[in-house]
Amino acid sequence: MSFQRFYETWFEQLHQLMNQLNRAPRQPTAEEENHQLVQKVMSHYSEYYRVKSIVAKQDILSVFTAPWATTLERSLHWIAGWRPTTAFHLIYTEASIRFESQIFDILRGLRNGDLGDLSPAQFRRVSELQCETVREENAITDELSEWQDGASDFVGMHSDGDGGKMEVLVRVVEKADQLRLKTIDKLVELFTPRQAAEFLIAAAHLQFGVRALGATYDRRL
Repeated sequence: MSFQRFYETWFEQLHQLMNQLNRAPRQPTAEEENHQLVQKVMSHYSEYYRVKSIVAKQDILSVFTAPWATTLERSLHWIAGWRPTTAFHLIYTEASIRFESQIFDILRGLRNGDLGDLSPAQFRRVSELQCETVREENAITDELSEWQDGASDFVGMHSDGDGGKMEVLVRVVEKADQLRLKTIDKLVELFTPRQAAEFLIAAAHLQFGVRALGATYDRRL
């Protein structure tokens, strides 16, 4: 199976998992159900990066250029995928929207435990994770820049050897993918099952929306 076909199947399965998460009850008594669904989604993401790593070792340039993605998706890519710090902007946006929608309930002392109800300790940890992720992002970006700065090394190389240049690019992409998955993992860990479900739903909806809009643009070309 080609990676493009794998991705299309994986993406459709992600839709199905999000439908399950959307239908799951959000009451405190349903925490275990939400936790199990969240773990299924995380396993689904892990499988994507596992397969992508295998393909990258076989054809890193194809993975880097991501022919299975729309033009819009590729324009937003950071090292063959989404930028990890995007997750934090999404959390702050979702938390703000939910907080504003229930401000009067909060003033009356009513809390519902969703993403708009993050505790001070949770916000502090999110901020710490964001700083850590920014540092790691920058370090990986520097590695890619160093690889690109060595473009002159390709001059005079034979088709049967690249002096290890492609192996370096494989490692850079793997580090980027590891950071992507680690970022989601750590955020899910600090949320309650309900908050984690809402975060994953919001992240998937962003992914679905960008892909749908990108497909529309590509059809016009």
